[in-house]
Amino acid sequence: MQDFSGEEQEWLVTVDATDAGSRLDAALARAVPVFSRNRIKDLILAGSVSINGRPVAEPKYKLREGEEILLVAPEPVEAEPVPQDIPLDILYEDDDLIVINKPVGMVVHPAAGNPDGTLVNALLYHCGDSLKGIGGVKRPGIVHRLDKDTSGVMVAAKTETAHNHLAAQFADHGRTGPLHRAYIAYAWGRTQQAAGTVEAPLGRDPGNRLKQAVRRDGREAITHYAVEARYGDEGWDITRIRCELETGRTHQIRVHMAHIGHPLVADQLYAPGFATKVNRLPEAAKAAVVALGRQALHAAELGFEHPTTGEEMAFEAPLPPDLEALQDAIEPFDRVVARIPT
Repeated sequence: MQDFSGEEQEWLVTVDATDAGSRLDAALARAVPVFSRNRIKDLILAGSVSINGRPVAEPKYKLREGEEILLVAPEPVEAEPVPQDIPLDILYEDDDLIVINKPVGMVVHPAAGNPDGTLVNALLYHCGDSLKGIGGVKRPGIVHRLDKDTSGVMVAAKTETAHNHLAAQFADHGRTGPLHRAYIAYAWGRTQQAAGTVEAPLGRDPGNRLKQAVRRDGREAITHYAVEARYGDEGWDITRIRCELETGRTHQIRVHMAHIGHPLVADQLYAPGFATKVNRLPEAAKAAVVALGRQALHAAELGFEHPTTGEEMAFEAPLPPDLEALQDAIEPFDRVVARIPT
């Protein structure tokens, strides 16, 4: 039997009329195609599957319509990362930590599908002997992450003390401390409010393991937003929004903005129904959006307390070239009368 140690993933599948009477392993293999049927069988035998809250370890179990199947499976164990000479845009560095401006396309940590070329690989090479060890291992302390295609400010720890201190700040989400995170997002449409808060729990989308979704049984997720500017002409509107996180869930801003009807521009995962809007844009803006090829989201600001000195530190990362091109293309269409003071 395979080793399934690692971070847990969950899928919730409701049996419909099509799968009623099917074997459990066959139905799960169809519903969760990321796993082979053999691995699904191993997971069932390992006790990773329950039906209506009751563990079921029989792959041949015949399903009934309306039953809820919960599959809890660890991600594959990651390979040990190796140092790689990858250029970094360093905003600040000392003996305790390093702050970088992560580029678009860089994955933070090695994982299945991205075994190398990550920020961790780059930090191992750059920091070298200045890494004092996290948990007894000479590695950088990652206390938060950005999606592969989200650019912007990140901090990593070099020592265990710094890692623990920063991790506690991120766990607190700035509710009682100085931690501060602000993002710039470009969203489709015109929000009804100049500012607001989206409070909607998030969990894995049972129909697509790559997505998160608003779920009643999800984890608490809170996003505060404020409109910085509105742009548009006949047939299209784009709003530049400043988002601040009170929690830090996977894809949080992307899911929350889609949830209120304003998904991010060029977000291929959460805004597929908005693809036709691109054709309504003026040529320069259309070219900029097509060139993006990723969600229009940038981690612009990060503030925290230095783990050793106690100093409150603040860092900013300018818009990357692809978002600068989008900003330049829509700037002439600024709806000045609708601009919201910031």
